Amino acid sequence: MAFDIDMIKEVYKAFPGRVDAARELVGRPLTLSEKILYAHLWDGKTSQAFVRGKDYVDFAPDRVACQDATAQMALLQFMHAGKPSVAVPTTVHCDHLIQAKVGAKKDLIRANETSNEVFDFLESVSNKYGIGFWKPGAGIIHQVVLENYAFPGGMMIGTDSHTVNAGGLGMVAIGVGGADAVDVMAGMPWELKFPKLIGVKLTGKLSGWTAPKDVILKVADILTVKGGTGAIIEYFGEGATSMSCTGKGTICNMGAEVGATTSTFGYDDSMDRYLRATDRADVADAAKEIAPYLTADPAVYQEPEKYFDQVIEIDLDTLEPHLNGPFTPDLATPISKMGEAARENDWPLRVEYGLIGSCTNSSYEDISRAASLAQQVSDKKLKTKSNFTITPGSEQVRYTIERDGYIDTFNNIGATVFANACGPCIGMWDRYGDNASDGPRNTIVHSFNRNFAKRADGNPNTLAFVGSPELVTAIAIAGRLDFNPITDTLINEDGEEVKLDEPRGYELPPKGFAVEDAGYVAPKEDGSSVEVKVAGDSERLQLLDPFEPIAPESLQGMKLLIKAFGKCTTDHISMAGPWLRFRGHLDNIANNTLIGAVNAFNKKTNFVKNQLTGEYGGVPDTQRAYKAAGIKTLVVGDHNYGEGSSREHAAMQPRHLGVAAVLVKSFARIHETNLKKQGMLALTFADESDYDKIQEDDTFNFTDIRDFAPDKPLTLEVVHQDGSKDTIKANHTYNATQIAWFREGSALNVIKKENA
Repeated sequence: MAFDIDMIKEVYKAFPGRVDAARELVGRPLTLSEKILYAHLWDGKTSQAFVRGKDYVDFAPDRVACQDATAQMALLQFMHAGKPSVAVPTTVHCDHLIQAKVGAKKDLIRANETSNEVFDFLESVSNKYGIGFWKPGAGIIHQVVLENYAFPGGMMIGTDSHTVNAGGLGMVAIGVGGADAVDVMAGMPWELKFPKLIGVKLTGKLSGWTAPKDVILKVADILTVKGGTGAIIEYFGEGATSMSCTGKGTICNMGAEVGATTSTFGYDDSMDRYLRATDRADVADAAKEIAPYLTADPAVYQEPEKYFDQVIEIDLDTLEPHLNGPFTPDLATPISKMGEAARENDWPLRVEYGLIGSCTNSSYEDISRAASLAQQVSDKKLKTKSNFTITPGSEQVRYTIERDGYIDTFNNIGATVFANACGPCIGMWDRYGDNASDGPRNTIVHSFNRNFAKRADGNPNTLAFVGSPELVTAIAIAGRLDFNPITDTLINEDGEEVKLDEPRGYELPPKGFAVEDAGYVAPKEDGSSVEVKVAGDSERLQLLDPFEPIAPESLQGMKLLIKAFGKCTTDHISMAGPWLRFRGHLDNIANNTLIGAVNAFNKKTNFVKNQLTGEYGGVPDTQRAYKAAGIKTLVVGDHNYGEGSSREHAAMQPRHLGVAAVLVKSFARIHETNLKKQGMLALTFADESDYDKIQEDDTFNFTDIRDFAPDKPLTLEVVHQDGSKDTIKANHTYNATQIAWFREGSALNVIKKENA
């Protein structure tokens, strides 16, 4: 039986009435995304037709999910909310703090030794506040959520950008910062700008070497890393209904890489099959009763151009396997063109590692199809030329694939099976030890979702390419980036020319899923007596002090901290990898603030000018000097600033160190919200060319900050070293509620004030 089945039945009970009321008010057929949004309005009633991309709306999500790296800060904040327990079903999943090195068993033992303080904290705080706890080794948050909590028509938020994975089961699941999660856990409304809608029509049917991953790789090619910003992507068509539920999850998962608010699919038979296979027949039965409400109205998919803001059509019959990269997930190359592209760009052709699994591609279907290729290594007398690793998504998947012999198949070709955790996908991969920063130029291929510089192994010279598990496995067998399994052959141990057969697998395990210990720990019914301990001298955990409001007078005479050049993701602002150990200690992790951002004035990382001394040094050290002098600072950035992870540390760290404002050409959605939540100014250039006016020794004055109001740009006086001045207009998207966050110092301060 499903977790929280009574809650799900209550959602379904109210769903038809709310959707019918919304359809009548809007006066037209509704998309699935609109149905879910209108069915989850905070006040429960549809009183107006919301304007996409403009109106801020209060929602009531059904549940919250947190992973261990972000849960620390989220729960440290929740402890200040003054609530005895969470208001909605909430879970914590320990998946980010397990470093991949030698193999699952030893890596998990080491993680429990090195991070036991954090795991104990998370388990105790979960126990106290009624939060379900998934212990280390249970699996990756998104796979565990898909297997246990996701349900068609539901709305959830999670403190990880790939929360969107649950769209594979027909949810609107959205990645957020921890402060947003605190709102919902505390029983407050959750605010979101009503999204625009992008429809993706899938015609034909996947076959052969082409996989669901190739759909999202193609979408990333079309939309780029910012093309989905502020929008929900809704997939439909015969190609969508012919795809497995977990395949849909893969597509939704990587929608985060185009900036989409989330992605989703309409309810269909594949979802019904998956729910029943994962012991949730009760959810499947309940969903069937309102099935027409769990997909778009028929007219929407018949004439999508009338109902979506943008429509993309992809023919699955002709879609080719792709590899995307390096250094960005939207640089797409069909496998037939990879050899040519690699030679033109001087990409190393030898592939050192092939890595499959992760939250994006670790389903039974993914693993079984990859295993069918691994089996051919021995059957066709081949040898795997690249190192090869597998990261199962959950203990349930791992146990089942072991029972069915697939782990033996992988071991037989020399593969390494890592723990059921994020591992290399988020930089938790001890590939080089302490020598990652100056590692050799090399190529890897993986089935993960992100491939930013240094993302997987900390080596800026690693070129990472994203593909399906099937394609990654084939390339690892061949050992070459230019290998096209559709056309190319390999030479076996007998000197014979052989060709890999097309991958084959199972949508769901023929013998059913199995697991001995899934890794779930239920909380106490009454946690009031549970003590949450945080040692005063801990290097890993630090109780939070509320942020003080940024006074208007402190926004005069501000200094430039850094003008970031080019791509500046949350990995550049607050790196993961070894820094994950400090995610619960704000002051310690602040020592990595913006160390990956490229300084526009010297094209170096972590090397900026201290205007007080004239000397150059690391960004955190320079910022701490400004803070000690009582000087607020400004960060300037390019397009899509804050792209990538949902980590709110990328906002909390600069705030803690004294950064008051971030001025960029454009923001990634989650990061902009995170800055607002922490009481900072998140601003965009009214004229993008003004970015070029910012000089290294500039001082800034917000001349009209006392008149800060919705829909009114702010004026910024830029004083250059020679005494000359420029006046810049800075746009913002703050509404009255968000301006209150700024004036009170943070959104959490507002919650505390309201609950006082």
